[in-house]
Amino acid sequence: MNDAFPEQQQEPPGLTDEMDPVPDHGEQTYEGHGRLENKVALITGGDSGIGRAVALAYAREGADVAITHLPEEWQDADATAALVDAAGRRALTIEADLRDSSVADEVVRRTVDELGRLDVLVNNAGFQMARDAGIEDLSDERLDRTFKTNLYALFWLVRAAVPHLRETRGSIINNASIQAYEPSTSLLDYASTKAAINNVTVNLAAELGGDGIRVNAVAPGPIWTPLQPATQPPEKVAAFGTDTPLGRAGQPAEVAPAFVFLASDRDASYVSGTVLGVTGGKPVF
Repeated sequence: MNDAFPEQQQEPPGLTDEMDPVPDHGEQTYEGHGRLENKVALITGGDSGIGRAVALAYAREGADVAITHLPEEWQDADATAALVDAAGRRALTIEADLRDSSVADEVVRRTVDELGRLDVLVNNAGFQMARDAGIEDLSDERLDRTFKTNLYALFWLVRAAVPHLRETRGSIINNASIQAYEPSTSLLDYASTKAAINNVTVNLAAELGGDGIRVNAVAPGPIWTPLQPATQPPEKVAAFGTDTPLGRAGQPAEVAPAFVFLASDRDASYVSGTVLGVTGGKPVF
């Protein structure tokens, strides 16, 4: 099976409408069933890709949704907010570079102040950039960007969110990756953060379980999002996902139901400390 993409490349962080083909976020297919009725979710990096698909699914399941985005991603953020609005739920877009603990604190504060509560925190924002050089050329600036975006921000957001999640007996869902299990040498720093996220997920589940807070993670495989043409060379984009047992990359719409399941008190009330793989057949163990 060959589901290769056309060769293409964008400047980071990448935009949805410039992709060929445009990803499927479930706009025409996702049907809600009230699993998250009247909950409030905060999704970092919710402007595009997996974040947009999760925001759409959560809204159609009955949740109000706050998303964060970088300044240059405002167009994608507005498009996501429009999908939430169309589902009849409240949307809050927050421009935020999460590499600063005070910004993470402010994101949580605004979510609670403007939407009234916090039930679900989705730590989805991430940075990757494929390397074309060895470890000796891995700069401090690159390490700071990757680790602060992917890992530090997760700690800061959880720290700020936990007092509110205790009140609602809410849940935390972290976005891990197949890279935690099958790391690519070109993504050394990124893969390291994703392995750490798996550890943090299990650790937090143990710490916060007594407060009724469930903590889980989703480990996506190769998913067609703006991150790919913005961080990979064109020839790798063309073959993206063809090495999976299913022979293709996944769409964001195929990942979102995992986030819905883990956020649902109805379906996942006894699920915590779990990493759920959505990988096209690549092993997650």
